[in-house]
Amino acid sequence: MFAKLPLTALRTFESAARLGGFKAAADELSVTPAAVSHQIKRLESHLGLLLFQRSAQRVTLSEAGERLYQQVHSGFSDLQRSLADLRPPCERQQLTLTTTAAFASLWLIPRLGDFHRRHGDIQVRVMTGSELVDLHRDHRFDLALRAEFTPDPALLRRPLLREYFSVYTPPGWQEPPADHPLSLIEVPWASVGGVIIDWPHWCALAGCEDWLRRARFHHYDDEHYALQAASAGYGLVLASNVLVADSLAQGLLQPWRPDIRLEAAQYSAVCLPGREREPAIRAFLDWLQAQVER
Repeated sequence: MFAKLPLTALRTFESAARLGGFKAAADELSVTPAAVSHQIKRLESHLGLLLFQRSAQRVTLSEAGERLYQQVHSGFSDLQRSLADLRPPCERQQLTLTTTAAFASLWLIPRLGDFHRRHGDIQVRVMTGSELVDLHRDHRFDLALRAEFTPDPALLRRPLLREYFSVYTPPGWQEPPADHPLSLIEVPWASVGGVIIDWPHWCALAGCEDWLRRARFHHYDDEHYALQAASAGYGLVLASNVLVADSLAQGLLQPWRPDIRLEAAQYSAVCLPGREREPAIRAFLDWLQAQVER
């Protein structure tokens, strides 16, 4: 019944479609780009359809290719889950989540040991990146922890932490006289949906516009580095209350004018509807909620 299904070609097509290119698919499958191209052409010949639009710079899915990708990806995902369900429980308790590097290093990882102690049978794999993972298309991930400005209504959502930005200083910091320079630490915070997070907006809200005239800015491209610099006394940092929480608890930083806040995103855990009932995901979501309530 299934003897004539071109499984190798279908698997190659799924990888190329999901990753957006033949070279990326070749790396994932440990073959050459020429081998990927050969399998795609074989599948196109089998179907009598063009699955990719090719140009000198890139390949993109055709309308038929997009339709086939949705079906093949869903089918392979279902097959992978069916195989996982046949394994002994001790081997199948794995949860893969995606989040940003900053949230992972500054909030999640310091707390994750508690989850491991409570759920030793569940292996948690944390994948970080700045790209927004499409959970509808990429079934490698069970869960995403996101700072959301515009939630996806097609995903199940568990709100975790409300984020805002305030100024934090080393303990004992005193504002220097008006004729002295002021060191401010700057990070390229994401601005989405009309929400702008930067020093000019905070200073305008706080009535501290003169700070900008005498500021000496120290620029960092990562929130972790910025908080380390502030803790070391290099200047004031405009930071997320979520990401700075552990630095406050350890006495490394203190809030300055905590009443002045720039409202930002909502941190949430999201997954495909229905998957929240799976034991590993349910256990992790319950644990996250308990951490937030602390």
